[in-house]
Amino acid sequence: MTKKVTINRLSTGVPGLDDVLGGGLPEFSFNLIAGPPGCGKTTLAHQMMFALATPQRPALYFTVLGEPPLKMLRYQQLYTFFDSALINHGVHFFNLSDDAMAGDLDQVLRRIVAEVEAHHPALVFVDSFRSVVLANDAAQGGHNSLQQFVQQLGMLMTSWQATTFLIGEYFTETDANPVFTVADGLIWLRQSVQRNSMVRKMEIMKMRGQPTRPGLHTFRISSSGINVFASSNLPLEGGAVAAPPLSTSRLTVGVPGLDEMLGGGLPRGYSLLVAGPSGSGKSILASAFLAEGVRCGETGVIAAFEQHPSRSRNRVLIDLIESGRVGLVDSRASDLSIDEIIVQLTQEIRRLKASRVVIDSLSGFELSLAPTFQADFRESLLRLVTTLAGIGVTVLMTSELEDRYTDLRFSPYGAAFLTDAIIVQRYIELDSRLLRAMAVVKVRSSAHSNALREFTIDSDGIHVGELLSDQEGLLGGRPTRKPEGTPHVPIIPNAEPSN
Repeated sequence: MTKKVTINRLSTGVPGLDDVLGGGLPEFSFNLIAGPPGCGKTTLAHQMMFALATPQRPALYFTVLGEPPLKMLRYQQLYTFFDSALINHGVHFFNLSDDAMAGDLDQVLRRIVAEVEAHHPALVFVDSFRSVVLANDAAQGGHNSLQQFVQQLGMLMTSWQATTFLIGEYFTETDANPVFTVADGLIWLRQSVQRNSMVRKMEIMKMRGQPTRPGLHTFRISSSGINVFASSNLPLEGGAVAAPPLSTSRLTVGVPGLDEMLGGGLPRGYSLLVAGPSGSGKSILASAFLAEGVRCGETGVIAAFEQHPSRSRNRVLIDLIESGRVGLVDSRASDLSIDEIIVQLTQEIRRLKASRVVIDSLSGFELSLAPTFQADFRESLLRLVTTLAGIGVTVLMTSELEDRYTDLRFSPYGAAFLTDAIIVQRYIELDSRLLRAMAVVKVRSSAHSNALREFTIDSDGIHVGELLSDQEGLLGGRPTRKPEGTPHVPIIPNAEPSN
């Protein structure tokens, strides 16, 4: 029986890319990085090159552009991954533009072969391969010599045991190009603009010998280079995300009286939706939830999409963040993707080993997403809640609601069914005063109170008051006093479990 050959996987040095590739880049593979101008092809190639190249395992970068390598390096050195000490030691640049523009592919191949034999590289990059294609079209009027060039280059790189990358632009998936067949890996970059939002996506269309994450994965280019946010649609091996075993324990939410309304606290690992109009106290309740966790020895994470905690004048929350007991995910970008937020949240959760998470608010979250993702916001919420449930944290989400008083709604997104528990807050008018009332609408598979209680807010937080038992029509916003002699309906502290 033939012994299996072990294929080593190289860590690319690009955050998130190893996960998308299925564990890293296969060593000695022949890869194509394709996409339109400006989508990040050269930046991706340089980021991987500087992460992998060493003086002992050098990289050769062949430019087939109409500009010298010096001009390209002038801009690439602005990224933090750029290491000037590697230039001409672990990283070597060569300009093949004259040979390519003459249409002499044999001469291009001879130049590459000569430099490879001289330096014995572990990595070889040819940028831009599109220039080779155009030169061949102009000189030959066809792809016959190009196909031979690609096949020879691929075989030579494999025999030299070098991991090779061809960087090409203007390609589309329907192009009949021989490089697609010869390549072991095909990394496709895309970008789209909607209004003032730029969204970049990556797809691993091909990677021989290993499973990759399917679908499109958003990525962002910053001063540190490219950061890939793996799509959370499916786990790598397929199937559903395995949820942790259900816990029978409950945690306190930090508001006296509310734990009793929840039936003894919020079951650990649940997702709780706090819905109410502006100013009703949703963020204050969320802060109390995190502060109570810290008091019990737990850490937490808050994703703030409306107002930075430092500007909210919530001293308790500011102190928790500054002390490192609560992590903050606070992205000011206006073109976020759901995957980027999920990655940031899970990284912060793992860093702090957090057990409580707050998302404040879903309304701000929706506005922070790029327009292309807002149409699927309901699906995005499902992915977010499912991912956090799979981690095993307890989640509190706030949602802005307009107090219409004509109906009882819990979410403008039709997403209330996604959560395990719901608390609704309302304004009511009583004796020419604007008061607040709250009720526990749902606690899945658990008994809970059915009382609608008044609550107040002061410098110490939220205080749950008594039931307004002498009033009726509270949900309409303008309750009336019950007539004398109206039978009293008993309070049910622990109603039947919600479905």
